[in-house]
Amino acid sequence: MIGISVTVGSSLPHLGAVPLFQALDAAERSVLAPLCRVRVYDRGETIFEEGVTAVDLSFVVLGRAKIVKAAQGRDLILGLFGPGEAIGAFAAMEGKSYPATAVALEPTTVLHVPERSFFSILAEHPQMTRRLLQGLMLRQMELTRRLADLTGPVEYRIGRLLLTLAERMDKHAGESAEIPFTLSRQEIADLTATTIETAIRVMSRWGKEGLVATHPRGFSIPDVAALRKHIEET
Repeated sequence: MIGISVTVGSSLPHLGAVPLFQALDAAERSVLAPLCRVRVYDRGETIFEEGVTAVDLSFVVLGRAKIVKAAQGRDLILGLFGPGEAIGAFAAMEGKSYPATAVALEPTTVLHVPERSFFSILAEHPQMTRRLLQGLMLRQMELTRRLADLTGPVEYRIGRLLLTLAERMDKHAGESAEIPFTLSRQEIADLTATTIETAIRVMSRWGKEGLVATHPRGFSIPDVAALRKHIEET
């Protein structure tokens, strides 16, 4: 299915929604906006494919996307990305092909910034570079934390995944939290480097214990502190 193209003029407000570009002032974003494209992808639609040469810096503006890589006959989910987050940006900056495929988890709006034009603008406006580098450093710190979350016992890994998603969704309501989108047990297993059987067993037990509730629109964590304490004691 082909995504829905949106006019270039609509890219300016979307630039302000991306943390990397929030470091720029309004005039600098206005310089960058004419280069950008905004596109809406339907659920399940491919945003970019593994092996294709990366030419754009891409950022999720609305919706969710997953990064998947084919491995041993199945798709391994490398990460989930939501509003404001970059997907495939490092491949574009290095002039390489995408190392994995990006797929929309729901109707997803993506801001595409052509890499060559982007760096030409930076060459003409060097004051923009330092502010953008600060945004990239924050992203690198997040990736480092993500790698740390893949270590430790499996219950810790699953718990950290859910707690991190809750933080990123910013859906806290006092002591509870909501994750307003669905993940299959296979996707949970892929994201935490475990088997689907283990993911099913852990999520089923947590449901009975009241630690995590699964519903048609996502997940609920009735008591964030209780889940955090549980995984830290595993």
